Amino acid sequence: MRQYSADLTPPWKKPTPVREVAAEPGLVVEEPGTGFCGAVIRCEAGTVTLEDRFGKHRVFPLEPRGFLLEGRVVTLVRPSSSSAPVRPTRTASGSVAVPGARARVARAGRIYVEGRHDAELVEKVWGDDLRIEGVVVEYLEGVDDLPMIVAEFAPGPDARLGVLVDHLLPGTKEWRIAESVTSEHALVVGHPYIDIWEAVKPSSLGIPGWPRVPHGQDWKTGVCRALGWPSDNTGAVWQAILARVNSYRDLEPELLGSVERLIDFVTVP
Repeated sequence: MRQYSADLTPPWKKPTPVREVAAEPGLVVEEPGTGFCGAVIRCEAGTVTLEDRFGKHRVFPLEPRGFLLEGRVVTLVRPSSSSAPVRPTRTASGSVAVPGARARVARAGRIYVEGRHDAELVEKVWGDDLRIEGVVVEYLEGVDDLPMIVAEFAPGPDARLGVLVDHLLPGTKEWRIAESVTSEHALVVGHPYIDIWEAVKPSSLGIPGWPRVPHGQDWKTGVCRALGWPSDNTGAVWQAILARVNSYRDLEPELLGSVERLIDFVTVP
């Protein structure tokens, strides 16, 4: 007599087949159990390591139906050694890249930063995101007149203003100035560093740390002298620093969080 192995599972209870995707470096996925979203940086036997936009690493097992890719459930599998290299899936800021996306028409809202170096750093890391969102970054050359500048801009619901301030610590002059801005359509945030240079991780520059500069001495000049960099051309030194910044991984978390808050604030519908 012929033997049959009957499958008595009702069709509606059978799991829907899902796509298998090679866990190539740079692929951005989400682990739904924890909500952790990151780019694949390593795939070994039975596990995959993800890195989120703040540089945090998590290791997850390669389980069937274990991840979300662009909102769809997938099964990650270990890539074969012959797999072709994948296209970068992240911008320098860690956001999901949108290949071929056109720049949006500029919003009425703006982000103001203190100086040219701040603007160049924001452009290098967040430029792709800002163009897609239509956000323009301008620099102020200091914040002493910030309340007047905000009043002249006249921020409103459709024209929000975000301001990034250097050395924003309780009790400082910068703190008092920021506190005097009261518009509900303006957001002033900052970082604790004396200058935007300090927001670049020392490890990305191959130095043990940023040196302390005596009070009353020009900070950039003092840093250059302490590190043996040319102190008579701080502009050229900055360009060399900027060239070592390739992504958000090269920046301190305090700056990352502040800039992300500003982008979110000025792009609220």
